[in-house]
Amino acid sequence: MEEKKVLLSVKDLTVKFRVRGRILTAIRGISLDIYENESIAIVGESGSGKSVFTKTFAGMLDQNGFIDTGSIFFDDDELSVTDVTLTPAKEATLGRVVRALDHSSRLENGAATWKEILNLQSEKKLREGLTEEEEARFNEEISDIIYRKTERFNYKQTLDPRAERDKVRMVSAEIDRLEAEVKAKKAEKAELLKQRKKLAAQDVEYTRSYDERMSALKERYESEIRQPVSEQTHARNQMIGEEFFLSVDRYGLLRRRKALKELLKAAEEAMKLGVDLNDRDARLSVFGDLVLYAFLTNREGSTLHGRSVNDLSKIKNPEDWTKIRGKRIATVFQDPMTSLNPIITIGKQITSIIMKHQNVSEAEARMRAMELMYKVGIPNAENRFDDYPFQYSGGMRQRIVIAIALSCQPKILICDEPTTALDVTIQAQILKLLKDLQKEYSYTIVFITHDLGVVANVADRVAVLYAGQIVELGTVEEVFYDPRHPYTWALLSSLPQLAQRDTRLFSITGTPPSLYNKIVGDAFAPRNPYCMKIDTLVEPPMFQITETHFAKTWLLDPRAPKLEKPEIIHDTHEKLKKAFNI
Repeated sequence: MEEKKVLLSVKDLTVKFRVRGRILTAIRGISLDIYENESIAIVGESGSGKSVFTKTFAGMLDQNGFIDTGSIFFDDDELSVTDVTLTPAKEATLGRVVRALDHSSRLENGAATWKEILNLQSEKKLREGLTEEEEARFNEEISDIIYRKTERFNYKQTLDPRAERDKVRMVSAEIDRLEAEVKAKKAEKAELLKQRKKLAAQDVEYTRSYDERMSALKERYESEIRQPVSEQTHARNQMIGEEFFLSVDRYGLLRRRKALKELLKAAEEAMKLGVDLNDRDARLSVFGDLVLYAFLTNREGSTLHGRSVNDLSKIKNPEDWTKIRGKRIATVFQDPMTSLNPIITIGKQITSIIMKHQNVSEAEARMRAMELMYKVGIPNAENRFDDYPFQYSGGMRQRIVIAIALSCQPKILICDEPTTALDVTIQAQILKLLKDLQKEYSYTIVFITHDLGVVANVADRVAVLYAGQIVELGTVEEVFYDPRHPYTWALLSSLPQLAQRDTRLFSITGTPPSLYNKIVGDAFAPRNPYCMKIDTLVEPPMFQITETHFAKTWLLDPRAPKLEKPEIIHDTHEKLKKAFNI
């Protein structure tokens, strides 16, 4: 296989949403490498997690959504390469940062003792409080009651208080009963906690032993942290201080000061716990949650050279997203009319993006916008430049959305079902446009769709999603002509082009599982006509079929019965040629 650069590497990504007091897990442990200049299609039914998955790349999750676990590493030189020239004022600030690190480094000498102190405190807290299992049980029971109460309240809002008085009274009584249950459960938890504290206080022998051990540990700790800092540690702190500057120099003055304080506080906590900050991975784990952390590559005089690690899953600062969203990762959405501002001219909408991200004059932005309009196929661009979106057809509006997305020459273009709202003939033109422009601008296309016909036209590789997981991954030829997962079989069988005359069009029975609940076994098992007992008990691993083809199904286990794919998707190539009269 040709060696390609991994542009975006997703590892064990889990995305959750807080919905009416409950947690919905939309993405469940996805790992995927996306290569430079490729076209990869993300396919699946509505609700499978396609859009949520790609929204994490650009920091566009809804406010109630969050990345629970995992990483998204974006290997982009323009973002990663970082240089900082230290002015006298910055040199002075760097000196203060290094001195603060040296002061905190004394805590490293007492790290082992500090851990003993924490363990002793945890032991006492456990005797006085609830176990983790008890705490989790109470929280789960209370959350469940609150959810049921919310559901009844929402139902009550749908009732007519005049015509349905009896129902309103009955539902109101249920809400009051559930509210009483919440209070009772909280009171039960508080009473149990009170009893545990009382019992612990009555254990005089343990209290005396605890006080003696804690006093000895604190005395030893104070002695250890008075030890001086070595030259080796000082040199390390100098390097960490320089990395701090590389990481925060992109911010304005106030944000830079705040970020330095946060980094110093995190360093102090890490040193107190004995984290080995000589290790690159350890520094990334400690500081990477606060900033796009940059490692020092070398220093030339007063200039620092570094390279940041762009883990998109940890970015929280809007300033960081401004440098990524639109500029390095752009999105073309489904409906062009909702993507464009109806009261701003087309030209103004393109030039505003160019001026924001590329620091050019309005005249230069106008020239670039005109050029883009020509490239996306807008005829007579000079005269159409000052038109409003309502004066454009649907296909032309989508071409403008593509022009806006490409205005800053991003490395990744996410296309979220961009042809769904368009006429079939216009769909083909938009797909061809995206592929033609890819050759010129060298971007990676991540194409979200449920239309497998579109996949065949645009993709190099295909990732099939079901219930927030990738269940099959391979080249477009492998997925179309040698599918291995029963869900992929079902999707292909649903293609109208494969249906025979005088036969019913195939449809997948059942519905996807609720993502509020923990899924046991294979998520597709209840809808899978080839389901085995193990599918209902154990989640299948991802089996490798070829160097590029993977599928997550127990049917690929050597012990599984050998099954043939459905007859309707045999000889798919010839059937599609016949259907499209190729």
